Amino acid sequence: QVQLVQSGGGSVEAGGSLTLSCGRSSVNRPKYLAWFRQAPGKEREGVATIYATSNATRYADSVQGRFTISQDIIKNVVFLQMNSLKPDDTATYYCAADSGWRGYAYWDTKWKLPETFTYWGQGTQVTVSS
Repeated sequence: QVQLVQSGGGSVEAGGSLTLSCGRSSVNRPKYLAWFRQAPGKEREGVATIYATSNATRYADSVQGRFTISQDIIKNVVFLQMNSLKPDDTATYYCAADSGWRGYAYWDTKWKLPETFTYWGQGTQVTVSS
């Protein structure tokens, strides 16, 4: 079992920055870590992911170059640094994790799908005003 507890988020003007954190308590270290977001009336979408054992990362096209996912292995925390925020980034953001038993290739092709991940944080609101 993995418990994910998020912090960060809030309101910012366009062009600003925010950092989200997701702490996890687990004896077992999940290999798949990710951030998703969901805007009202829209489906949950994968924003960024990291393969924990190699630090390989992937990003959605919409955030490439603006968002950075990273992890603190010792503290069991995954971060999402968000720069140059736009009003379209407004959403509830969720961290997600999975044991990763299906391996690297599966993660590489399926990370954007919510069903790839078993564990979820409670969600945190990010609002970007124009």
